[in-house]
Amino acid sequence: MRIAMVSEHASPLAARGGLGGADAGGQNVFVAALAAELGAQGHHVTVYTRRDSPAPPGRVRLAPGVTVEHVPAGPPSDVPKDDLLRWMPDFGNYLRDRWRADPPDVVHAHFWMSGLASLQATRGPGAPRVPVVQTFHALGSVKRRHQGGKDTSPDGRVQMESEIGRAAEAVIATAVEETAELAAMGVPADRIEVVPCGVDLAVHSPDGPAEDRGAPRRLVVLSRMVERKGVDTAIRALAHVPDAELIVAGGPPAAELDADPEARRLLAVAAEADVAGRVHLVGRRSRDEVPALLRSADVVLALPWYEPFGMVPLEAMSCGVPVVATAVGGHLDSVADGESGLLVPPRDPVAAARAVNALLDDPARREAYGRAGRRRAEARYSWPRVARDTLSVYREAMARKEVAA
Repeated sequence: MRIAMVSEHASPLAARGGLGGADAGGQNVFVAALAAELGAQGHHVTVYTRRDSPAPPGRVRLAPGVTVEHVPAGPPSDVPKDDLLRWMPDFGNYLRDRWRADPPDVVHAHFWMSGLASLQATRGPGAPRVPVVQTFHALGSVKRRHQGGKDTSPDGRVQMESEIGRAAEAVIATAVEETAELAAMGVPADRIEVVPCGVDLAVHSPDGPAEDRGAPRRLVVLSRMVERKGVDTAIRALAHVPDAELIVAGGPPAAELDADPEARRLLAVAAEADVAGRVHLVGRRSRDEVPALLRSADVVLALPWYEPFGMVPLEAMSCGVPVVATAVGGHLDSVADGESGLLVPPRDPVAAARAVNALLDDPARREAYGRAGRRRAEARYSWPRVARDTLSVYREAMARKEVAA
């Protein structure tokens, strides 16, 4: 199968290096890993992402069977994703011209603006008739509900997402909770399929080195430096967890943390909670460094206000480390409460501390949760399984497009 993936702001090439910037995170890893696995299964994948630098060549080989193509839309420089909407018509025109001469079998759009460009490229007179599968990764309605006036999304995002969802041949939700949001947007139920994110079981394994630690007990947070990720909740929880250090990885490189507003805010929270000496912001970590960091933890914390899927709990579980996570979004699917981790309410440091202490005080329970988490990752979340389920959605979308034609 010839597959076009569109990921307008999240280049899969970023997954090779350190993640944790404002717009670099789970989607980059998701697209890179899914594309690589589809390529490994014998399919031909081209990932179209916006050229954000003058440096990269037009096309770059990512993995066997997988090419990344840089689309000239907007300036060849870093632009916050919420400012990219104005250049999506240029992105869509590029795709339409590209696919008119050489159409793929299916288009998989990642994020809502990728959906706009993909539909523009495949609809209307002279456009190639190619089915579009949409994965939103995050929904504007959910973001607005939780962030309110702090939401920087472009005006009209929620309405445009609704139109994209109704126009696409299929919509992939990464968690069961997302299906209700999609239905409320008017997406037909028979076009919604749940396919979760995956994890590299070989890389994220209980076997392997672990980072050295500086305290008898270690908690780890791996997160982008944005307020909704709830890192401040983890810091406040630490005040109720004795003899433990908290490692916060993510954001800019360590040398640039002093200039990062969110990092400065978190350090102020640590000082206010009287745990400044036990909180260590270590900055961005490369993907190669993440498994050793996770293995070094007694417990991994993932405490966002909302989370469309959440890769960190899954990676921790795959490494055999128990998780304390908020009971939101994809965490409700991936973390088996009382089996592979504990779920707590968002923005509740006391509840988080209670869960952490329950695990720290019971080594046998931690070990049992770690083993259960690894089994759960193996059974449900391998990338080969996720790729096969995604291919099934592609085939359904292709059949639906043929019937409509």
